[in-house]
Amino acid sequence: METFARLIHKTKITYLPTNFPVHYYGLPDGKVYIIYARFYEIKFQRSGLEFVLAEHQEFSYNYTEGKLKLNGKTDSRYPVYPEMVDKPNPKIKIKKVTRDFKSFAEAIAQLDKKAKTQLDTAPENIEIVPDKDKDQLSIA
Repeated sequence: METFARLIHKTKITYLPTNFPVHYYGLPDGKVYIIYARFYEIKFQRSGLEFVLAEHQEFSYNYTEGKLKLNGKTDSRYPVYPEMVDKPNPKIKIKKVTRDFKSFAEAIAQLDKKAKTQLDTAPENIEIVPDKDKDQLSIA
């Protein structure tokens, strides 16, 4: 099965308020999405598991090149490593909280479906430009 959501980073120890692993994914819309699980209380001394889908506000993702970018920074002298997405006091925006999923695999499959939809609806941005000096084509 082909995956469309690209895994940027996966960590078991995180700065986010959870004791479960956290997955960071890059999607074709250029955003970095976070999936993590957390406990919620059902009744007195009973709890369940809910999955959170959030958007990282401090990073963006170039899907075609597979590169991570720091938002607001135009200085490209310093590389941005995948581990940098997990940082203290991250600025995230929670998009969806659901209790329907039973595992990370189901949550990731939902995010992958979203990425496939984005790829299908995205306009084709590759154009072929003839090179006037040579008898070859270049792709821009």
